[in-house]
Amino acid sequence: METPIDSLFGGAAEESPARLAAALAPWAATGHFDELRAAAALPDGPRGPDISPHWAGFFGHLGAGGFGDLDHRLRNLARQVRDNGITYNVYADDDGPQRPWSLDLFPLILTPEAWQGIERGVLQRVKLLDSILADVYGPQQVLARNLLPPALVQGHPGYLRPMHGVTPAGDTYLHIAAFDLARDPQGHWWVVSQRTQAPSGLGYLLENRLIISRLFPEAFGALKVQRLAATYRALFDGLRAMSPAGEDSRIALLTPGPYNETYFEHAYLARYLGLTLVEGSDLTVRDQRLYLKTLRGLEPVHGLLKRMDDEFLDPLELRSDSRLGVPGLLQAIRAGNVLVANAPGSGFLESTALLGFLPALSRELLGQELELPSIPTWWCGERAALDAVLPQLASGVLKNTYGGAGAGAVLGRYLSRRELDEWAGRIVREPDEHTVQAYQPLSQMPTWKDGRLTPRSVILRVFAVSDGPQSWRVLPGGLTRIAGGTLEIASMQRGGSSADTWVMTRGEVDPTSLLRHDVSDTAHRTRTVTSRAAENLFWLGRYTERAENTSRLARLTLQCLNGEEQTSAPLLAWLGELADEHGLVLPNVPSPAASRRVFERSLVAALADTEHATSVGFNLRALRSAAAAVRDRLSQEHWNLIVRAQEEFIHACERGSADGEYSSVEALRVLEKLSGHTAAMTGAQTDRMTRDDGWRLLSTGRHLERLGFLSSALATGFETGAVQHEGGFEAIVALFDSTITFHAQYQQRHDIPALLDLLVMDQDNPRSLAWVTKTLRGRLAKLEGSAPGQMPDVALAIPDPQAWSLEALGSRDASGRYGALIELLHQCGHAAWQLSDSLGARYFSHSGDSRLSVGA
Repeated sequence: METPIDSLFGGAAEESPARLAAALAPWAATGHFDELRAAAALPDGPRGPDISPHWAGFFGHLGAGGFGDLDHRLRNLARQVRDNGITYNVYADDDGPQRPWSLDLFPLILTPEAWQGIERGVLQRVKLLDSILADVYGPQQVLARNLLPPALVQGHPGYLRPMHGVTPAGDTYLHIAAFDLARDPQGHWWVVSQRTQAPSGLGYLLENRLIISRLFPEAFGALKVQRLAATYRALFDGLRAMSPAGEDSRIALLTPGPYNETYFEHAYLARYLGLTLVEGSDLTVRDQRLYLKTLRGLEPVHGLLKRMDDEFLDPLELRSDSRLGVPGLLQAIRAGNVLVANAPGSGFLESTALLGFLPALSRELLGQELELPSIPTWWCGERAALDAVLPQLASGVLKNTYGGAGAGAVLGRYLSRRELDEWAGRIVREPDEHTVQAYQPLSQMPTWKDGRLTPRSVILRVFAVSDGPQSWRVLPGGLTRIAGGTLEIASMQRGGSSADTWVMTRGEVDPTSLLRHDVSDTAHRTRTVTSRAAENLFWLGRYTERAENTSRLARLTLQCLNGEEQTSAPLLAWLGELADEHGLVLPNVPSPAASRRVFERSLVAALADTEHATSVGFNLRALRSAAAAVRDRLSQEHWNLIVRAQEEFIHACERGSADGEYSSVEALRVLEKLSGHTAAMTGAQTDRMTRDDGWRLLSTGRHLERLGFLSSALATGFETGAVQHEGGFEAIVALFDSTITFHAQYQQRHDIPALLDLLVMDQDNPRSLAWVTKTLRGRLAKLEGSAPGQMPDVALAIPDPQAWSLEALGSRDASGRYGALIELLHQCGHAAWQLSDSLGARYFSHSGDSRLSVGA
């Protein structure tokens, strides 16, 4: 298909990419600054094709493919976003699909001169904001002298009275501050808003950099783009140095959990910085000190990099309904025993209304004029400001004073006369609640879509991070947000996109990396396993096994219901009982013996049911949920496999149902594909995970689940008599995934001793009960740190296969029953569920061992 480039130039190879860009790229909209041409798009200004030197340099280093290769690179970009699992969910939902992170192909390029002005202004602003916090939570001179209205501080929900008089560890309130900048038509940068509670973007911009720099390596090197790693290392080293234990401090990243819209970033940052990713339930306060609940007991935590709003931090002193925080955390902060970045209580700084008061505050607190100005802002709580803005609402941006940066922004220029009057009425009735900013036409940068260059409005988020007490540096780059379509609000929540930000330098590029080269720092360190992570890994193992077992049982059932033995009463009874026990059919569904077709249709219909049945779809959803909670411990391939397995299975089932009655043939095809996914999951968990205590619990969960499932299936096979018939015998062997092995060893024998030898006694068959119990006991011994040859108490409930005898298990009692075998099978099933409860009390809730508690 002919692209716009081909039609314009006829594919002429001699046309340079820079000339193509100049000819193809439309100018920015009138009144906006054109980033490509570094000039304003004025109605009566020149409209020449020339582009700025740095953009010409970028396009000049596209490589041999030039513009013709951009669509291919865009496809690679989308694939990398998908493969890396980068997501941003406005409303994260356990059942809903993950929303892929939106990233544009071209970076925003900033010259050294432009960046120097931004850097100076941002450094000045973060110092000013930190000084405001020190005064507001200390002497409060700015309030006493009316430099800042009390309503914007003490009337703001982000002001925390419990923090008044508290000097945070390291004597620094702000460790990360973000500033959203916009460029006016003349090319000057203005501050639109600021984020101080838990600024997002540091993880996403890293992924943006990794992807875009790999797509344009020649341009990235030629333009001498500043690197980011040194700033991240400075942040980590600064947090550790300012924490109470200094260089020995344990730093953790506090996340609201996997349902937060930016959870990907939390897990990514924790992994990148080497921090322990924790939720509030992982932490506890004892004696005004913060501790991490781990498998080995409580371990001290000296610093928290928090990624949640302050009001959720401590249910004892802040929001009592918060399930995300840590009871007593504020008391630990007041005692100086933990550093929290940022210090709680900075939320009022995010009010847009505060921007209008910063020039005077800068002169008072710093003795300096602001180098980086704010967009003109009026807080309607002041009478003079109210009178000034009411006639100008059509040319302003209306915001909620107490709603945070950019919350509910409304452009007056798009409101009707009636809507403007309604807004004016609301503002007059509640002036304190409203703030108005001057409308600023955003600069526009080129984007690539559908083979065309299209200008889009951008906002640049720049980050300042602390590298020591009262010391900050600016990350040389940022998160560029691009407005979606014709919108002039660059917001990810409103369908916008993002772009990498390249800051050029005229000096040497900093080669700093987070990779360490100090040989003295290579001592082996065991990764901490929190109790919550341990529990989720345990259930990850259980649900992986459960998904595999239920899918195999569903396949086997459908095959038997349509096979040669479909009239065998014992086989149907065995299949019906197992399907009912494991939730493959809804309650009260007729047994296969009573109505084989109704039972079959019910089984097929329940496969993807995640609400009413605990069939395959339910287990896949639970598997994904457990994996999401420990995503920082899984490889990207492992996570992608889990997501793909669930989504493809659910979509295939829904697609089959939409086409009419979902046949058993189609269901078998979908289940067959799922078996490949579950086998790959088993491989990832077996061969791609470090053998630490977390993995041992994952493996324990798998084998515990396998022990309960197989012992129950075999016991039911003997109790229903299915094992006495050829079809039932073969079905039981197939359910144990041992058909090939059985026939290789015993040919066509269908006698009970051969069955018991392979499925119960064989310690080399990973599906035999002897192998499962032996492995399970070994995992528990390793987990408990028992001496060689000794079994911990928690493992004693698991039957010891060394005590089993094929002669005893294969013997019938006076009534013709295999009494000893049935008793052993029930003992195995009971031991599996008893072990589950014991492990929960011992490792997850710490209620089973008083040694793991730290007294208050």
